[in-house]
Amino acid sequence: MLRELSIRNFAIIDDLRISFSGGLTVLSGETGAGKSIIINAVNLLLGSRATSRMIRTGADNAELEAFFDVGSGSSVALAMAGHDIDPADGLLIRRIISRNDRHRIYLNGRLATSQMLNVITGSLASISGQHAHQGLLREEQHLLLLDQFAGLMPLRESVTDRHRAIQPLIRKLNDLRSLQNRQTEQIAYLEFQKNEIESAAVEPGEDDALEGEKIRLKNARTLYQTVHESIESLYGAPGAAAEQLAGSHKALDAAGRLDPQLAQIAGRTGEAVIQLEDIVAELRTYLQALEADDGRLESVEERLDLLNRLKRKYGGSLDAVIERKHQIDRELADIEQLTDTIRDTEHELSGRHRELAALAEELSGKRKEAAAVFSRKVIEELAGLNMADTEFQVALKPVPVDAAADPFLSADEGRLITESGLDRAQFMIAPNVGEALKPLASIASGGELSRVVLALKAILAQNESVETVVFDEVDTGIGGGTAEMVGRKLLDLAGHHQIICITHLPQIAKFGRHHFRIEKHVTNGRTRTTISPLSDDERVRELARMLGGENLTTATLNHAREMLGPPSA
Repeated sequence: MLRELSIRNFAIIDDLRISFSGGLTVLSGETGAGKSIIINAVNLLLGSRATSRMIRTGADNAELEAFFDVGSGSSVALAMAGHDIDPADGLLIRRIISRNDRHRIYLNGRLATSQMLNVITGSLASISGQHAHQGLLREEQHLLLLDQFAGLMPLRESVTDRHRAIQPLIRKLNDLRSLQNRQTEQIAYLEFQKNEIESAAVEPGEDDALEGEKIRLKNARTLYQTVHESIESLYGAPGAAAEQLAGSHKALDAAGRLDPQLAQIAGRTGEAVIQLEDIVAELRTYLQALEADDGRLESVEERLDLLNRLKRKYGGSLDAVIERKHQIDRELADIEQLTDTIRDTEHELSGRHRELAALAEELSGKRKEAAAVFSRKVIEELAGLNMADTEFQVALKPVPVDAAADPFLSADEGRLITESGLDRAQFMIAPNVGEALKPLASIASGGELSRVVLALKAILAQNESVETVVFDEVDTGIGGGTAEMVGRKLLDLAGHHQIICITHLPQIAKFGRHHFRIEKHVTNGRTRTTISPLSDDERVRELARMLGGENLTTATLNHAREMLGPPSA
């Protein structure tokens, strides 16, 4: 139940706060006073999209706030708990709308997302205004209303869940069959790739090793000259380093016999002589290799060209090329098992199709039973809203199968299974005696549509989970005795819900348990909207204004008192 509503710097409202109670609350005021702005504010708090255009001129931010009582164990409480928000103390929704479009949402003081807000407020309150009237003209809503009335939503959701669950399997089967159709080409293509990779006999890291060898081979002349000169200076030429080092070793070895301190140094020079000989031997081996591989550069470059082509084709690296070969092996193995996989998938789909079709048939049968009851109740409700001779019927028709439909989404007798089942519903109405039933969208006037909306709300009152229902434009196209009947119906609804009704008609306003007047004033060159609870005397004057305009007369005041006399309900 909505308890508090606060609006700051929103459109022409600078600062407004309203406290609400249970039962029927009426909001009245002149056209343009700001009643629709309040509806827009509530819509935003329930999750509709915000824009900076809503901010009052001269302000940086608009701030909206609403506090709701939340029943323990209710769907709202469960949704709050599911987002780690404690519902024990109710729900405080706060929205800040900024000029820079960086809007913020807070739930019980915690920063939240639009998605969280929509989930939590989904069954918190509903607004029945122009949107509800337009929604009633969309035939997809007719089936939903019938299912809600008949308590078929759990069964409908089961059909939806199974319909969605079968979709990936259908796509899988279609992909498998498509693969099977092009299997010969696919096998040839995969085997070509496999042979190409296998014939190359790729080794991990081979390209890096070949790149190094290529550099050596391209610089072979320089390397040969450097190594040859090094061998000569170290060993080959007269007076080479090896010869001088050997002489020094011999002299130090002899001196070491005279002084033991030199013996250790002599040993190290002997080791140096051996190391120098090893170095020269390795250089000679390196030199021989350079001399022996004059044609190697060409073969290295050809090998690198092959490896680079494979890398470009299969993933950019030799590891990717090797992995592609393993992947091809797996794909070829899968193709070999394709027939078995298709058979298993068809078997699973057949089972799921039987379950889906059985549930859809059950749902369709219960809808047919509920449609007659629903139609009768709508007729009864409309009779109480001054549409006594109206005929109303829910026309149920199957959804036909088109040429593109998958057989696993089809039922007997050429019917298509959709997420909502086998049926389409259309509300048919004949407001006047002797007229044929026609679709609601093509025949209903504004006043008739308002009463149909109210009749449906009355029928669904016992089943609807929302506690708060806001009615805007419920008095469209009606007046006189019809308006009084609508007022009584709203009072009846207030026995099941908190009802907030914006109205221009005193015949409706008189039934309110609480009455607020919305007014627009100009102060210091700025327009602002205020809302005030009315005392008994103020309420008389407000109904008199609604009856006769701003110039109150004794007659209109007396009429208003008469209307507000002893409660009529």
